[in-house]
Amino acid sequence: MNPQIGLQLYSVRNELQRDYLATLEKVAEIGYKNLELLSNVTDDGLTFGPNLSPAAHLRELERLGLKAIGCHFMPKEGMDWEKVIQSCADTGGTALVIPFWFFNNRQDVLSLCDTMNRAGELGKKHGVEVCYHNHFQEFQTFDGEVVMDTMLANTDPDLVKIEFDTYWSIRGGQDPLAWIQKFGKRCDLLHQKDLPSGVEPLDLLDFRARHPEKPLMEVFQMIKDDHFTEIGTGTLNIAEIIAAGKAHGEVKYVIVEQDKTTKGELESVTISYQNLSRLLEA
Repeated sequence: MNPQIGLQLYSVRNELQRDYLATLEKVAEIGYKNLELLSNVTDDGLTFGPNLSPAAHLRELERLGLKAIGCHFMPKEGMDWEKVIQSCADTGGTALVIPFWFFNNRQDVLSLCDTMNRAGELGKKHGVEVCYHNHFQEFQTFDGEVVMDTMLANTDPDLVKIEFDTYWSIRGGQDPLAWIQKFGKRCDLLHQKDLPSGVEPLDLLDFRARHPEKPLMEVFQMIKDDHFTEIGTGTLNIAEIIAAGKAHGEVKYVIVEQDKTTKGELESVTISYQNLSRLLEA
């Protein structure tokens, strides 16, 4: 069975800030049904958009024929994990995703692994899986081991899943197909965008190795709008990526995430939706 198409709402973040509900309506008109939500951590759990509670947000999604498949959020020290997980479930989400993390050493990786294992135990009670979404920095090494391998070895595969962003793995000098095979059933969510030709530097970790004086955040900030392009308009063999996800794992959703674009946000996600639909039908 083919995976379904999803949209990470970060792709239309500026439009959402201008008019949240009108943007959701436009997303539905494009044809999207499944959304990964942007969320804010509060003392009561998560809120969405213009301070919508999970219940209020769920009503709006249902009105538009949309479904939340998960929530992206950044953990805060001292937050109530149970409330956060419950909030994700209350808006319909079944995946709670940590989308970004920086590591200074191996202990930082192990500390996050411990946090995710404990969160995964709580998530299991609410039918919510805890996931980690990669960028390029997860493919650096500490003490001779790639960070992503450290994460896989030190998280419970029944409690912590991987939301794999193929584009960012390439920006970390990796072969996404090899990682999809390694993840196996731990990866049921794929994040997809496309890569224009001629992006330099392509391998950001190789660049960092040659310029160790540059902090990782500074390397990350080198990335420009034209380092991204819409699905089906770049150099990635996305059909091959999807086939690998189906062959080696149980990919449920291929999620459009356009971090940056040289086009308007809604035009960008329309192009990706149309091209990804054709790829999945082929």
